[in-house]
Amino acid sequence: MNNHSLSPVWSHLTKIVPSKGKGAYLFDDHGEKYLDFTCGIGVTNTGHCHPKVTEAIKRQAEKLIFGQINTVISKPVIELSNNLNKITPNNIEQFFFANSGAEAVEASIKLSKHATKRSNIIVFQGSFHGRTHLAMAMTTAKTGYRLNYQPLPSGIFTAPFPSAFHYGWDQDKTSHWCIKQLELLLKSQTAPEETAAIIIEPVLGEGGYIPAPTSFLKSLREICNKYGILLITDEVQSGFGRTGKMFCFEHYDIQPDILVMAKGLGSGLPISAIGASSELMSRWLKGTHGGTYGGGSTIPLTAANATINTIINEKLIKNSEKQGKYLMESLKSLKKRYSNLGDVRGLGLMIGTEFIKENGEPNPTLTKKIQHKCLEKKLLLLSCGTYLNTIRWIPPLIVTKNQIDEAVNVFSESLEECE
Repeated sequence: MNNHSLSPVWSHLTKIVPSKGKGAYLFDDHGEKYLDFTCGIGVTNTGHCHPKVTEAIKRQAEKLIFGQINTVISKPVIELSNNLNKITPNNIEQFFFANSGAEAVEASIKLSKHATKRSNIIVFQGSFHGRTHLAMAMTTAKTGYRLNYQPLPSGIFTAPFPSAFHYGWDQDKTSHWCIKQLELLLKSQTAPEETAAIIIEPVLGEGGYIPAPTSFLKSLREICNKYGILLITDEVQSGFGRTGKMFCFEHYDIQPDILVMAKGLGSGLPISAIGASSELMSRWLKGTHGGTYGGGSTIPLTAANATINTIINEKLIKNSEKQGKYLMESLKSLKKRYSNLGDVRGLGLMIGTEFIKENGEPNPTLTKKIQHKCLEKKLLLLSCGTYLNTIRWIPPLIVTKNQIDEAVNVFSESLEECE
C-alpha cells in the first residue's frame, strides 16, 4: 500500500498495515498476527475492538453523531459526566471535554489561571504534557518535542522529578532532595503568590515510566495546600485502570485539584476531559474556553461511556493489578540474568525496563536492537525515556497470563540474541 501521501513528520515503529484488531492482537491482510503491547500508547485499555464498545458506537451512530454543546446538550455527554462523577473523588464534581490530551492539559492550565488569578506553572523534569505550543513548553522529556519551535510560552518552571534509579539514592532520600529543590524554586524563580498550579504525571510517561515515590506526592500536596497552589495530576497515560487503580493518584492517598484524562478513556476514539470541583469551575469565566467537537461528538462520548462500564463490569482494574504483578515478577527475574537490564519499575500494567551500559550510562543502541528483535518475533513494544533506553510495557487491561508469558519469552529470547 502506497503511503507517500503521508507527512514524513510522523515517526513509525513499523510498516505494518493492520486490517483488523482483536483483544491484544493486530492482524494484517497476509494473516500475520502481532501481539500488541503498545496499546496505541496506552489508548486501547479495553483491547482492540472490544465488542461492548463497538456495539455502543454502532447504536449511537444510527441515532445522533453530533450535537454541538454550545447549541444542545446530548444524552451521551450528560451520561459521561455522571459516569466520571461516580469514579472520581468527591472534590472532582464537574467536567470539561475536549479531543486530545494536549487540549485537556491546556484546559487545566487555563482553568488554573482563572481560578487563582496567578500566571505561572511548575512542571517536572522528564514530563510530557502534549505537542501544542503551551503543552510543548511544559514538556521536558526530550528536546525533539520542542526542536526549532522556540520561542515557547513563558511562565513555565521546571523542578526535578524524584527518579531514585537515576540519582543513585533510595526513594526517601530522592524524594526529600527533590522537595527541597522545589521549595528552592519557589524562593528563587516563581513566588507562590504568582504560581497557579503544579502539574505532575504520577508515573512519568515519555520520560521513562518512572513512578513518583509516595512521600513525594504527599509532600507535594502539602506544599500546594500551604500556598494555595492547585495540584494537577496528568493522568492522560496512567488513568482508567492502567496502574491497577482507576486513577494512579489513588495509590498515593492524595486528591488532585484538577484531574486530566484522555487516552484510555475512549478505547481508541479521540476524547479527553478535565475534572475539578464545582467551586473551582465556577471561577472559569463563561465563554473564555471551548471547542467545536469537545462535548459535541456523540460517538467518542458514547465510546467513553462504554469503556468505563466495561472496565468496571469486567473487573479490568483487578486484572491490571493481578497481571501487572505477574509481569513485574517475570521481568525482574530477567533482570537477575542480564546485567544490562538496569531497572524494572512501574505500577500495574505500566512498566518500564531500562537498559544501561557496563558503566551505568544509558544504552539506547541496545534498547533499539531488542525492540527490533521483538518486532521480528511479532511482539510490538515501544521505547521511551529521555535517552530512549527504556522499553515500556503497556498491554491492554484484558491481557492474560498466557499472553504475558508469550511476550516475556519473546523478550527473553531477544535479550539473549542481543547480548
